[in-house]
Amino acid sequence: MGRLIFSIGLVILGIGAGYVVQTAVNKRPVPVPMDNWRRTLQKTALLFLNPVAILGATWVADIQNIQMAALPFLGATALITGSILAFFSARMLRLNSLQTGSYVVCGGFTNIGSLGALFCFIFLGEKGFALVPFYKLFEESLYYAVGFPIAKSFSRDATQTPTFIKRLTTAVTDPFVLVAVSSIAAGLVLNLSGIPRPAFYGPVNSVFIPLAAFLLLVSIGMAMRFSSVHTYLKPGLIIAAIKFVIIPCVIAGTGYALGLGQIEDGLPLKVVLILSAMPVGFIAMVPPTLYHLDVDLANVCWLITNAGLLLVIPALFFLI
Repeated sequence: MGRLIFSIGLVILGIGAGYVVQTAVNKRPVPVPMDNWRRTLQKTALLFLNPVAILGATWVADIQNIQMAALPFLGATALITGSILAFFSARMLRLNSLQTGSYVVCGGFTNIGSLGALFCFIFLGEKGFALVPFYKLFEESLYYAVGFPIAKSFSRDATQTPTFIKRLTTAVTDPFVLVAVSSIAAGLVLNLSGIPRPAFYGPVNSVFIPLAAFLLLVSIGMAMRFSSVHTYLKPGLIIAAIKFVIIPCVIAGTGYALGLGQIEDGLPLKVVLILSAMPVGFIAMVPPTLYHLDVDLANVCWLITNAGLLLVIPALFFLI
């Protein structure tokens, strides 16, 4: 129960603190733009805290079972399935082209790296956290090489859409991706080398992992918008059903069929269940803004699914 309270409290405190900062800055502007503050928080979490934590967790991860190779493909399948379901839901709701572009992105783009990783750590410890990078191995490549061009195809922007190769190159050369992949690779090398991990690493990760998630949550709260929730309530609730019910059932069911429930007391299956039940990621706001799609719709889908965590976290805790 303490872990459950801590996880919910951290989400509320992080997003709440960010929103309080946003409100204060809007009333009394400061010399440094708030976007700079957000980027600093994100860089601290993604370029320093997370890589250190990922390296340490991967160092002691049990990766001997061949079924573990299914994790990246399950992660990719979850993102793709979410986008497909959102597309057909948009047709059912008779959304226009600009709304459909935003909706498809919200269906696929998911908050795996901060919230998903946090809950895996709180509920399952370092061993659970260590499997998160494998599940999300293809995430950035799918976002930049596939998701962004698809979103662009629904826009009225007449400029040429970058090619698949160019998008893929952008993804694999992104510093955030390079740092994450490098930390995984270093952890795997140390894991296979048989060198024991220093004793201090466990306590360090117990601080770094929640702290990284908290900084990312604060950065999210600093960009929250509550406009148009009433206008797009129905589409937002449908996205929540896709994210929290359909995708977890499909992905966790597939993981169970592949035998993940029989490894380490079901640890990989529990990780898959948690990560497949995460809300819309804040990166889903980027393509609608960039390509002049319906930003309000994307914002509402993000708000509703992230608010839905207050119900999802206890449900996941109970299932785990």
